[in-house]
Amino acid sequence: MKKIYVCMILCCLFACGQQVPTLDTEQQLDYCEQQVNRALAALQDSDFSMEPRNILSGDTAWNCRKACAEEWCSGFWPGILWMDYSVTKDEKVRKAAEGYTDVLSFLGSKPAYDHDLGFLVITSFLKGYEQTGSEEYKQIILNAADTLATLYNNKVGTILSWPRHVKDYGGHNTIMDNMINLELLFWAAENGSNKQLKDIAIHHADTTMRYHFREDGSCYHVAVYDTLTGEFIKGVTHQGYADSSMWARGQSWAIYGYTMVYRFTHEQRFLDFAQKVTDIYLKRLQETSDDWVPLWDMDDPRGVEAPKDASAACVVASALLELSQYVDKEKGKAYYEDAVRMLTDLSSEKYQSREKNVSFLMHSTGHHPAGSEIDASIIYADYYYLEALLRLRDIKK
Repeated sequence: MKKIYVCMILCCLFACGQQVPTLDTEQQLDYCEQQVNRALAALQDSDFSMEPRNILSGDTAWNCRKACAEEWCSGFWPGILWMDYSVTKDEKVRKAAEGYTDVLSFLGSKPAYDHDLGFLVITSFLKGYEQTGSEEYKQIILNAADTLATLYNNKVGTILSWPRHVKDYGGHNTIMDNMINLELLFWAAENGSNKQLKDIAIHHADTTMRYHFREDGSCYHVAVYDTLTGEFIKGVTHQGYADSSMWARGQSWAIYGYTMVYRFTHEQRFLDFAQKVTDIYLKRLQETSDDWVPLWDMDDPRGVEAPKDASAACVVASALLELSQYVDKEKGKAYYEDAVRMLTDLSSEKYQSREKNVSFLMHSTGHHPAGSEIDASIIYADYYYLEALLRLRDIKK
């Protein structure tokens, strides 16, 4: 009864605050530029191999990790720098972007450690290629796409996520995060690589759509398949509250992923599904959160006392702005307005780091079950926040 009462209050709060706020996009981009400059001043940028990862509660500067295939977040900082450079044309930022990107060049020649090769390359080299047209960057992207494809299991119809966890899960495991990596395959197929890469990406999206979701459109974090027969075995969680719960960032990957798949395929089933996984997220968000930033897991029994995950809000805001351009006018307007609401909350004193540390945002959750990066500033939250602001700016033009 108490949980139902809380949900009624939260829905009422959302219903009473439906006026679309006015967000000064340029002001927020200026804020990001200031934080980037503060971060660069604090970093030893002569050692580009140390990539920012998080700022834990009470700290003021980025904790860095060695750039390597095992560190899936290594590409986000160079991506932030490339996006910032696209706005400011600051040569100091460009030099740093090149330095932090170039240390990842080994990704174009090393065998795939796991599916995160896409995250690593899309966020760094692809963002860099968009700004420079570098043929060297392009070749690394194409090579990495070919490497990622080696993890594809034709019997299953998806890319293997964690080769090191096959025994742990009892089969071929595919996590929802893997939807984001499909962009690498699509882009490579359109830019000089084997056209079969697009087929692999589509098969992965179709198989995931068939087995990775519950009837209402919410997703499991991990889908496990029989490696030899391809048969679906089970859906479980790894970073969520429970196998049956809605882990917010997992759902955000689904929203972003299927929106991106539609961008490359223009196939109606993917657009329909992108809306389905979005609509259940928005519904549950309004039932469980006191603002437009979700709880780390929407089924955490602590309710509004549970940690937030600003990173999920950033991913969804960015995806919603793109999705709003693909759907009918009425729904597009609703998605756009919800994205603005998310970005407005994220841009408030409650979530922006400002003088507290050198990141853009606070209050993200990394791996809650492992007790890792809870209520922290995390590099990928900043990446998708800046990407969302740039998309909003471009739509407004």
